[in-house]
Amino acid sequence: MNYYSLNHKAPNSTFKNAVIKGLAPDKGLYFPESITPLPKSFFENIDDLSYSELAFEAIKQFVVPEIPEEVLKTIVEETLSFDFPVVKLNDNISTLELFHGPTMAFKDVGARFMARCLGYFNKNNDKEVTVLVATSGDTGGAVANGFLGVKGVNVVILYPSGKVSEIQEKQLTTLGQNIKALEINGTFDDCQAMVKKAFLDESLTSQMQLTSANSINVARWLPQLFYFMFAYKQLHNSYDDIVFSVPSGNFGNICAGMMAQKLGLPIKHFVASNNVNNVVTRYLMSQLYEPKPSIQTISNAMDVGAPSNFIRIQEIYKNDFETLKENLSSFSFTDDETREAMREIFDNYNYVADPHGAVGYLGCKSYLKENPEAHCVFLETAHPTKFLDVVEEVVKEEQPLPEQIQSVMGKQKESVSVSTYEDLKDFLLN
Repeated sequence: MNYYSLNHKAPNSTFKNAVIKGLAPDKGLYFPESITPLPKSFFENIDDLSYSELAFEAIKQFVVPEIPEEVLKTIVEETLSFDFPVVKLNDNISTLELFHGPTMAFKDVGARFMARCLGYFNKNNDKEVTVLVATSGDTGGAVANGFLGVKGVNVVILYPSGKVSEIQEKQLTTLGQNIKALEINGTFDDCQAMVKKAFLDESLTSQMQLTSANSINVARWLPQLFYFMFAYKQLHNSYDDIVFSVPSGNFGNICAGMMAQKLGLPIKHFVASNNVNNVVTRYLMSQLYEPKPSIQTISNAMDVGAPSNFIRIQEIYKNDFETLKENLSSFSFTDDETREAMREIFDNYNYVADPHGAVGYLGCKSYLKENPEAHCVFLETAHPTKFLDVVEEVVKEEQPLPEQIQSVMGKQKESVSVSTYEDLKDFLLN
């Protein structure tokens, strides 16, 4: 499988090169040259497949032969070493829990998959690779955990000071070894802009090999399609019209779901559930795509004013606005509405949702007003205790800390303060 740049001004790339480089030379995101749907029998017999078998068949065309089938099977099995349960709230709404991995966030899947791919590519290489990544919250911890101790790989994580939760910060600043955290005086968009600038700085890239572990990287983005298939496997015998409501920030997660749809997964529709950073919600109403500076909210992983992956979504639907609207709705909600949703979910269903999941729940309710026959699944993308201050204030009950969270709380934070791109460049070179 080759990959092409969505800016269409760079040579096609192998999977290996796309993973190692992250971005194409023309600044574009890589996209697979073809998407071959899986046979109908695959989905008809989905109940007979384990999660690992299902995931291997889904991802194989994008990775093999550069990673041999047997190696890929091992990578998939190691990536999926935790559960992905669907919890039914009522006849129309369920939630898919994606927080049972080591850092209790959906990004564990992509980070673990990418780390193992990069480890395979780098196993006989003496040249070190530096993974440079911006985080609005959960990406940093997932990447840090996924790459911890991987031979020949250094990880540098940029995060906005004061704009991630305490637990999120602990998860990316306490591991040591090959993981370094840079605390940026700014927003996630500032962090992401610095990362992109570094990739395009030839005076830097000529001296070191940089790659990204944000969802701009194909190995971080594509494996996220797995859990849409896992949810379908759990629900298809009970419901015909399955819709996914995805709390959306950089839009990699929902874009991966759309790839699963292109592979033949019978998904009726997607809902992009936004907080007040709602560039896509506005685009679907006006057809004007206008990125804006991000606004800080209680659902901080979605505080993205210029979502990188939306260009991939447009590519999936051939840049046809009407086709896109047939497959995607989007709604935007305030922090007050999010808190009220968290309270409603707890009072009505005795279920504790994190702020991002609550936004997804609101997206379900908005979609179901016009489509009452559907069954809407919102993604619960992070464990609620990662947002302890917000959650406990809303539900008025102390929340027990899972083992994964307890293990980092007593550790000492280690970070380096960075204010400008030149500071970042000096840090990387020295």
